[in-house]
Amino acid sequence: MAGDSSFSEFLDNHKQQLLSHAIPIEFWETLCKKLQHHIFDAGNSFSVLKFDYSSNERTVTDPLYKVVVSNEGGIKKDDPINIYLIDHAWTYSITTARQDLLDNPNLLDRMSNLMGIDPDSQTEDRVEQVFSEMWKFNNTYSVKSMQEGDTLLPVWYIMDEFGSAVQHSDEPTVRIVPFIYLNEGIAYSILYPISDLDYEDEITVDYVESYQDLEIRKVLLHPWFPNSYCDLDFSQIEPDANYFSSGHIAEEMSNSEITRDISIPEDKVLKVYSEYKYINENLTHPRFVIVNNEEEADILWYTHHFKDFKTLTEQTPTKFVNQFPYEYILTIKDLLSIICRRNSKDTDKTTLQTTPTWLPTTYNLKTELLKFMSYYQNREKKGLNNLWIIKPFNLARSLDSYITDNINMVIKSAQSGPKIVQKYIENPILFYREDLSGKVKFDIRYVILVSSVKPLRVFLYKHFFLRFANKPFSLSNFDDYEMHFTVMNYDDKTPLCKMLCSDFKTEFEKQNPSESWDHIEEKIINMFRSVFEAATMKDPPLSLAHNVQSRSLYAADLMLTKQNLEVIPQLLEINWMPDCARACQYYPGFYNDVFSLLFLNQPNLNVFHEL
Repeated sequence: MAGDSSFSEFLDNHKQQLLSHAIPIEFWETLCKKLQHHIFDAGNSFSVLKFDYSSNERTVTDPLYKVVVSNEGGIKKDDPINIYLIDHAWTYSITTARQDLLDNPNLLDRMSNLMGIDPDSQTEDRVEQVFSEMWKFNNTYSVKSMQEGDTLLPVWYIMDEFGSAVQHSDEPTVRIVPFIYLNEGIAYSILYPISDLDYEDEITVDYVESYQDLEIRKVLLHPWFPNSYCDLDFSQIEPDANYFSSGHIAEEMSNSEITRDISIPEDKVLKVYSEYKYINENLTHPRFVIVNNEEEADILWYTHHFKDFKTLTEQTPTKFVNQFPYEYILTIKDLLSIICRRNSKDTDKTTLQTTPTWLPTTYNLKTELLKFMSYYQNREKKGLNNLWIIKPFNLARSLDSYITDNINMVIKSAQSGPKIVQKYIENPILFYREDLSGKVKFDIRYVILVSSVKPLRVFLYKHFFLRFANKPFSLSNFDDYEMHFTVMNYDDKTPLCKMLCSDFKTEFEKQNPSESWDHIEEKIINMFRSVFEAATMKDPPLSLAHNVQSRSLYAADLMLTKQNLEVIPQLLEINWMPDCARACQYYPGFYNDVFSLLFLNQPNLNVFHEL
């Protein structure tokens, strides 16, 4: 057994993992020893058997391999030696997986053999087959991103031939869980029995052990045991208030809410405490001064989420803060899609077009997986385009976002954290980049200011911002980030195409002579008006809450598409605390205009539309 000191150190580093994975305590010392000495001894107790199918005999649900007990004495679940390490054959990022296979012939051969893919096929064909089949074999765990602070991002992996050969059962005999050995920073999978096993018994694992609902389990097992869901109702119903508030820190609201506007003397200079450096560097209006003390400030501009509106109201009733209660209904993607559908009509049964037309069809993979399966399969049945983009609820910058038409990829992604799946815009209006000699995707970012909920007062900053893809667009190579995504300004190695909106308007109308930008922008304004009307039409937590001390700045991203020869904006997301570096660079008076509007009620109508 491991020495007392080394085992004690192992527990110090790994006890939380051991407990969270519910690994029985009797296995802990053996696991410590095997990890320290890299003991992979599963072959002493188990054998991998390959099924011998005649030509064209195997169906999609038939396994390639199974694992049986080869120890003649069997395996006892209470014997502390019966815990085993499984190596990971491939750990990868979805965005680079295809290139990994192309660059590494040995990896491609190994994955082809593991997945039963013809080794004599052309390399490109085998890569596509592996990418299609790997969703039956891969698993995921989450780690903190080095670049994104505490943000958890999934890491995908495929176990070695032994681990990948263990088949599913609803009544499993073993458990397999991921485990990160922190001493070496290496991830393994851990197998241990939960039933006594005799010689030649097959060992099985529950592929979806974390899920107890029978219907959800059935969907999650779809990659191995396909079913039809076409007859299910795919229409969406708004959830109740519990859904809107669950998982969120409670907003503390005062019973003595201020109902009248805060009066500001015309000669008063407002003190601003800001955690955002671009405000501190660029707010030069004479009616505002930057201070370093929150207590003396008249305006609190935080970069962290503020929840204690109760104390703000009761103790400092004349202070402003740059947030509204419950504004996460706009900035978290699943909630935004819900409020945007508040004035929607029934889905067209022929085209399956959902409404509003400016919101790409969106399903919540946590609560609407069954409905999505029905919608996906009904589109498939009609021969409609079935490309989707998978997005986490609350990450920006296209992090952990992927494009696919593979239903198994969508299902597996649903298990890697809270996600929505949104119809991918397959016919975006493109922009010709002369430097690339081709047309690229682009999106448009508008800055939106909210100065009041009751009455609703929302302003759109006229100077919008453009983001361009770096490769000509085509409906292919969906893991090519620079072709399908436009967020290039967070990577110093990636070139960034910059253009002022005034230049863009001129060039856009030149490239699209039948379109008037003013007419398109009118549709964009109407879309945003509809969003904020929907976001304030119900009581909190179903909507933004009124608070006279609140002001806020958001950024909304959209694309343009053509539907029946008509240009339609497509709302992608709304962000809180957006990066305004470019706004300050292009328009030095940006924050002077923002603060004048929000806190002095002096909108510069040369740069703002009121919705």
